[in-house]
Amino acid sequence: MKIRLVPALLFLLLAPAVFASKEKPVIGLSLDTLKEERWQRDRDTFVAEAQKLGATVIVQSANSDDIRQIRDVESLISRGVDVLVVVPHNGAAMTRAIKSANEAKIPVIAYDRLILNANIDYYLTFDNVKVGEAQAGYAAARLPADRKARIVRIYGAPTDNNAKLFKQGQDNVLQPLITAGKVEVVHEDWALDWKPENAKKIMNAAITKAGRNIDFVVVSNDGTAGGAIQALLEEGLAGKVLVTGQDADLAACQRIQRGTQAMTVYKPLKQLASLAARVAVDVARGLKPATTATLDNGTKAVPSIFEKVIAVDKTNLMTTVVADGFHQAEDLR
Repeated sequence: MKIRLVPALLFLLLAPAVFASKEKPVIGLSLDTLKEERWQRDRDTFVAEAQKLGATVIVQSANSDDIRQIRDVESLISRGVDVLVVVPHNGAAMTRAIKSANEAKIPVIAYDRLILNANIDYYLTFDNVKVGEAQAGYAAARLPADRKARIVRIYGAPTDNNAKLFKQGQDNVLQPLITAGKVEVVHEDWALDWKPENAKKIMNAAITKAGRNIDFVVVSNDGTAGGAIQALLEEGLAGKVLVTGQDADLAACQRIQRGTQAMTVYKPLKQLASLAARVAVDVARGLKPATTATLDNGTKAVPSIFEKVIAVDKTNLMTTVVADGFHQAEDLR
């Protein structure tokens, strides 16, 4: 004999499965890349915090490939995740995949990098304009008193909206100095895909174009700072030219100790990644996390949370990065 389920009975039978999903949500985490130390830390912290809260995390890494990341997101959607957390390689290219998530009624959280022109639910990041201001401000506080400073600017990936925000912050500090004739930008370019080798090429081009008389290199992250410093090493200029960075990567902190990199911007990644995991679990369970701001992504004012950043050099490396347990003192030698 066949049993026919009426809609109400069908709902009652299915309801426990929905409830179980909310009690033990599945989070899809789509990362641009895991090649950089920073993103490995984010992943590990996020997964550990989510698991503590009873969630399962499916991690995908796209190796800086837009097509692959779109496929990753579509795969996570097809697997029925409760919420998507996305670090986009290209904030504009992800729009199509986010539309699929919207159609599947899966909430989307943009992590660290904003997804543009898409209906996303939340955005969690550090204040990226402040990052750029910290980088340029460090250089501005050390301008030569008797002449115009000659600087090189190496921006991040042009596909990354954060790179534009870092530049905006740098511009806030540097443009008035350029207008006043205190700073001259002798060379500038964008480092495709944040690759150190591309930053090295830009630095080589700057030296070829402008000569060895360079005071500062304002670089937008530690990986590309490493590429620029390699070019300076080959010219015997490392340690003589002030180089900025961001992320407090171990290699960068070691360079700061050695004197070849002047500063980095420390972003307490553990704090942000843990917060992102908590927000993702709350959203999966139907809760509404508190936010501190909104940011227009071209489609909507996205509810956002911005974490603070800290400028770090040799004077406060131990009291920030090491004191937080981000790196061990013995590893900085």
